[in-house]
Formats: sequence, C-alpha cells, structure tokens
Amino acid sequence: MRSLRSLSALLLAVVACSHAQPPPTPPPAQAIAAPAPPAPEPVAARPPPEVAPASIYFDYDASELSPASRAVLQDFLDQARARPDQSVRIEGNCDERGSREYNLALGQRRAEAARKYLENLGMDTSRITTVSNGKERPRTSGSDEAALKENRRDDLIPTSGNVGVSSAAEPASR
Repeated sequence: MRSLRSLSALLLAVVACSHAQPPPTPPPAQAIAAPAPPAPEPVAARPPPEVAPASIYFDYDASELSPASRAVLQDFLDQARARPDQSVRIEGNCDERGSREYNLALGQRRAEAARKYLENLGMDTSRITTVSNGKERPRTSGSDEAALKENRRDDLIPTSGNVGVSSAAEPASR
C-alpha cells in the first residue's frame, strides 16, 4: 500500500506540474518622475490683416453714392476699424468726357462724398485724405460705355499713419 501511496503522490505531483502556471507577478514598478513638459511660449499677437484697397463707381456726371457704393464703404470701414494705424486716401476719378477743370472738380466732389459717408459712419477725419485725379488716371482705355463706367470711380487706398484732409490742388503720391 505504501507503494500505492507513493505512486499516487508522484502522479499527483506530475499532474500538478504539467499545468501551465501563471507567470509570477512582477514587483510594482517604481514611479519615476517624468520631466514636466515645457511651458508653451507665448505667441506674439498677430496684427490684424491689412485694409484692402477698394473702388466705388458713379453714374455719368454724378457724385451721389449708390447703395452698392455705400455697402463697399461700410465693408472698408469695418476693415479700417481693426487697423487704427492705417489711414485712407480717396482718389476721385472721371471718364474722358468733359474739360480738365470740370473733371478735377467732379472727381473732388466724388472723393468728398465718400469721405463724408465714412465720417458719418464714425471714421476719424484725421485718417482720411482726398484728392481728385480728374480724367488723368484712367483705369482702362476706350470710349465704350464699359470703359467709361470703369473710369468713373473713387479708389480707396490704405496708407500708413494719419494724414490730414487734402485738396484737389495737392498731387496724389503713388
């Protein structure tokens, strides 16, 4: 019987060892302090985008602003409010019809109409200058209605720094 017990014990030991044992649990990892991520560097504030030049157009022999012109002036003002460091030069232009003197006066009336509208919307007068080019600086050549219409305009040109209101006698600098 003794051998039966020995055999049973041996058999039990063999069976117990033949089963896969789970791997031993690793010892708890020691916590290593990771270096703190670097603080983000402050980003320099970007200046607002430049004010985009714009043009408004007039009917023949007129200086009244159309609803489309008023919308362009409003958009221009919205951009200019974000850039108080920029001023605007308004250049009044005419088509080729009429005398030089008449067109200089008409171009000045057109530029003044845009200036007054911007001032009524709240733009500081010290940021606006006006000049008339008359018919001396056409955008396009030709005598058809499309060319004439393209030349009856005010050009709103952003400039750096504050400027005073000029008269038609002062030359426009480009």
